[in-house]
Amino acid sequence: MLLLLSSKMPEGPELHLAARFVNQVCSGTVFSGQVEKSAVSKNCEVPFKCDAYLISAVSRGKEVKLTLASIKEEGGKEGITSNGVEREDGLPAPMDVVFRFGMSGSFKLTTEEDIPKHAHLKFFTKQKPRQVLCFVDPRRFGSWEVNGIWQPDRGPCVMLEYERFRSNILTNLSDRAFDKPICEVLLNQKYFNGIGNYLRAEILYRSKVPPFEKARTVLEPLLHKETGNPGPMAPKGSKTPKPKSRGRKETDRSGKKTSRSEDCDPSEGRVKPEQRKARKAPVDPSQRRGRSSRADRGQAAKTVEASGGTRKMAARRGKKSVAKPSSPTEVATDSESLIKRKMKSRTKSRKRATNTLVKSESLN
Repeated sequence: MLLLLSSKMPEGPELHLAARFVNQVCSGTVFSGQVEKSAVSKNCEVPFKCDAYLISAVSRGKEVKLTLASIKEEGGKEGITSNGVEREDGLPAPMDVVFRFGMSGSFKLTTEEDIPKHAHLKFFTKQKPRQVLCFVDPRRFGSWEVNGIWQPDRGPCVMLEYERFRSNILTNLSDRAFDKPICEVLLNQKYFNGIGNYLRAEILYRSKVPPFEKARTVLEPLLHKETGNPGPMAPKGSKTPKPKSRGRKETDRSGKKTSRSEDCDPSEGRVKPEQRKARKAPVDPSQRRGRSSRADRGQAAKTVEASGGTRKMAARRGKKSVAKPSSPTEVATDSESLIKRKMKSRTKSRKRATNTLVKSESLN
């Protein structure tokens, strides 16, 4: 089963693909019998019945036209006419049926057993097993017109008649329709035949045009351009020059070409002295503490020398401000003496308490 499915509402591109699909699947296929309409469709009947006929399609904006052309059974494709009158051989004249897809219309080619539920118009093939070209429209917003023509109030096709499409807009910019916002004017089929909701959103987004900008203000700059901007990926006439590298190519002793940076000294191959950055000496973590006190001591020493003091006086002041680090043995001795002092103080307090009790008992 061949299908033509689209995730978007049928607009100009979708109807163009639908016409291509019909031409592809109907090429060399002979149809026969009566064109059938579903009972639930409110559209008109298609009074066309022939033992052998061909189907071709063409699109224009939001319309697709099917042409039903009868043929001779024994002669194949010969005998086809397109003047719209009955032929001398008694075969029916060609008939044009113009379709408008609404919101969910499409064409499908299926077998008789797999005809979709919402197939509202059916064309049967002559070959066995028979196949059916169906116009499927679940929402029933689509329509068709027998012996129809392109709607006169629709502009040229944006895809197949671009020059006429462009001229139709630029020569009518004085029309009051262009006083409206560009987002509304893009839906006007008199100028933008084939443009619908999703295409208008894509056009405005990719063009970076504010949707409520006045349409004439947006389109007037195109009057001064012969053709539209082809876009950033259009092929250029000349090649884009490559960016020049900062390095200079030189030849070493072995004859190989090497690149050398402009910041290097070619004679030594080293960075120039004026471009070298001074390296910072590593800082000892232990020296980070007490930075302010050390700075104060240095400032005090400078002040003493400026006032005529001697180095001995500065050294003595430095000794007083800086405490000598104690050795492990000294730390242990200090802790023992501290324990002894605590024990003596406890003994004295006990003796005092005992003497107080003895005196109170003697008095009693």
